[in-house]
Amino acid sequence: MKIVSLLPSATELICGLGLRDQLVGVSHECDYPLSVIGLPILTSSRIPAGLESGEIDRLVTDQLQNDEALYDLVMAPLTELEPDLIVTQALCDVCAVSGNDVARAIGSLSGEPQVVNLEPICLNDVLATVDLLAQAAGCVAQGDRYRAELQGRIDAVAERSKTVANRPRVALLDWLEPLFDGGHWSPEIIDLAGGEPCFGDKQQPSQRRSWAQLIDAQPDYIVIALCGFNIERSMQDVEAFLACDGFTELRSIKKTTVFLVDGNAYFSRPGPRLVDALEIMAHALHPDIHPLPTALPAAIKIIQ
Repeated sequence: MKIVSLLPSATELICGLGLRDQLVGVSHECDYPLSVIGLPILTSSRIPAGLESGEIDRLVTDQLQNDEALYDLVMAPLTELEPDLIVTQALCDVCAVSGNDVARAIGSLSGEPQVVNLEPICLNDVLATVDLLAQAAGCVAQGDRYRAELQGRIDAVAERSKTVANRPRVALLDWLEPLFDGGHWSPEIIDLAGGEPCFGDKQQPSQRRSWAQLIDAQPDYIVIALCGFNIERSMQDVEAFLACDGFTELRSIKKTTVFLVDGNAYFSRPGPRLVDALEIMAHALHPDIHPLPTALPAAIKIIQ
């Protein structure tokens, strides 16, 4: 079977199922595991590289309001690959090629490739995508084992968190200019890790927020997990965030601790590495209760 993935979380899931050798094409954002680098690239972004975060937000907002696509399919290599299975998403037009664009493109392909749309908005949905993709790829037994492994890690964190007496208030931010809270799975991750989510709604999209709302939430911890940004790129925005008047006002009221994590790798993609995100978050909030797995990076404490 020849499989094409049009989003990073799907690529990680496909490889987690042991199907790397059947993966023949990926999106321009697929960068993990490293073995996928060099595969044919089947998407491109209309957002120029190197923009500041505020400009990215303005550009994305304008294009969505005008019903314009943010990403394009690269049809020539997709047609040549003749995939049997295309894995895409219908959850977020900001994250990857839309499901509608993929549906329109199918008509120009030879054969009738199966299309699997992934739309997880919580951890249980992520686990369900394991079953969905394993069934589509004909590896149900592998899917059962992989799902059980991921579920076991989630359950282990949840069990340890039952011993937490005082849960800190935690705000996860997935954009800083302007402020956006962490929605969908982020509040659930905070809760399972032993925190009280105070900024963002479970299973709802991330929302633009004001500094007044963040100050009113009075978080004990702010976890900065910027969508699409690694640590190096995130630090550019973190410096401005810490220097702004809003943060100064917050710190005058509440001695909030600020952590930085790699949002692009762990927190933004609704795939198997959300379980890594849970373990990173749990260790940051309660290091005496939650050990950090050896292969994972600790959250960086920016200010305490």
